[in-house]
Amino acid sequence: MSLILGIDIGGSGIKGAPVDTQTGKLTAERYRIPTPEGAKAHDVAEVVHDLVKHFDHSGPVGVTFPGVVQHGHTMSAANVDKGWIGLDADDLFTKATGQQVTLLNDADAAGLAEARFGAGKGEVGVALLLTFGTGIGSALLYGGVLIPNTELGHLWLNVDKAATEAEAWASDRIREQDDLGWKSWAKRVNKYLQHVEMLFSPDLFIIGGGISKKADKWQAQIDCKTRLVTATLQNDAGIVGAALYASER
Repeated sequence: MSLILGIDIGGSGIKGAPVDTQTGKLTAERYRIPTPEGAKAHDVAEVVHDLVKHFDHSGPVGVTFPGVVQHGHTMSAANVDKGWIGLDADDLFTKATGQQVTLLNDADAAGLAEARFGAGKGEVGVALLLTFGTGIGSALLYGGVLIPNTELGHLWLNVDKAATEAEAWASDRIREQDDLGWKSWAKRVNKYLQHVEMLFSPDLFIIGGGISKKADKWQAQIDCKTRLVTATLQNDAGIVGAALYASER
């Protein structure tokens, strides 16, 4: 059994658990600490340290981040402090914890986990995970291999003869904010999926985020050529994917 600690940084909470990377199962109950106000890098690093200490973990640690991650550096900061931009976060977390930390984008982590142990298991072609929440996260995989940092929530769509960013029009946050019915919101998602389908010709869409638990309310409205399934790992996906990524590096 190969145990790696996975940690998932979210807007409201940072949660972690040790993962058996051979099975994708958590070997202890998730532990969650609220995300520090402002989500400044050194404050978040302290929480990551506390999670490592809580599990008395020694060895590699995988950590997700809600933004672009290139070679351990955080390159965007949409919902966290701008001080993250350009930061060597791998180095920051490694020094804070005393363990070897490997960082990746949060949607990419979920995609890895679903491809290995969840709804995308066994898919040999192109699988595209899309998470609908505050924004739209994406993870693109080919034969289970991740192509990182696709950020497809930032694609532009032609909506009512105007260019509109996809996640500003079709995210779950917008559904709630604009008080859209499920049918009206699903029509927006359908337009977005058809655009993504045209660009990438995927073999499989995996739909994640909180809406994956409510597929009966929207899935019948989706009209795509691509096979579509809902994610299965739910709240464990980021933790499992982070651990997998660290174990393979």
